[in-house]
Amino acid sequence: MRMNWSVRPVSYLYWEQKKQFLLEHDTYPVWTIFAVEQGQFVYRFGEHEGEGGFGDIIVCPPGTAFYRRTLTPLTFHFIQFAWEAEVEPEEAVTLGGRWAVRDVERLRSTYRYMRSIGRGIQEEPMLGRIKHLLEDVWRLLEIERSNAAEEGHVDEKSPDPTMQQARQWMVEHACTPVTLQELAVTLNITPVQLTRRFRAAYGVTPSEFVTGLRLSRACQLLEDSTQPIEQIAQQCGYENGFYLSRVFTAKLGLTPSKYRKLHRL
Repeated sequence: MRMNWSVRPVSYLYWEQKKQFLLEHDTYPVWTIFAVEQGQFVYRFGEHEGEGGFGDIIVCPPGTAFYRRTLTPLTFHFIQFAWEAEVEPEEAVTLGGRWAVRDVERLRSTYRYMRSIGRGIQEEPMLGRIKHLLEDVWRLLEIERSNAAEEGHVDEKSPDPTMQQARQWMVEHACTPVTLQELAVTLNITPVQLTRRFRAAYGVTPSEFVTGLRLSRACQLLEDSTQPIEQIAQQCGYENGFYLSRVFTAKLGLTPSKYRKLHRL
């Protein structure tokens, strides 16, 4: 396992609601990250291919053709960087690919700080701030993977296809009035099996994962719009503003109105 997670950022861009990529594929001279905040896209590079959504960190090694196509309007962080410690070819294989972040609330906070630094950065001192946040993301991924390994998850990087399908379904339907019973029926398993297997794969229960997605959406709407809490609640899968406020305060430690005051740019 890698011991030195220090990086040297080369550039940072924040894309919002990108409907399509200008090029079908591109090859980058340095390590490149697509960190999705909203939307879905399909990707393929080397031996890796799949779909990326919120909570996914897609890492492409240098000199590798990266094929991509948006499925829905895509909001993402595009980061190019170099490792400060040399990466051996065998290690590069383990660093590239799709990393799924379990602690989506923590990830959401990191993304907010990245956006506050700037939408397009290629110079110091702002790259130094991105360096700190990017290393924080790598440390989070490393801790989550280590914890999963200690719990006996032999292949924690690639959960079984059924749980990947469950996660994707929740990402797509989190802000609608869905039930886990409905998802369990779709997967042909019981709700108890769904909870047990999903927690083993991602470290959180399905309900906790959906709550994290909903609150992430609520945070973004509070930051980027002037909509009242009732309208925001309806867009985040909650019945009313009162219920959203109760969950928001319990999970984040402050009310939606106070969050808006503190985080509006």
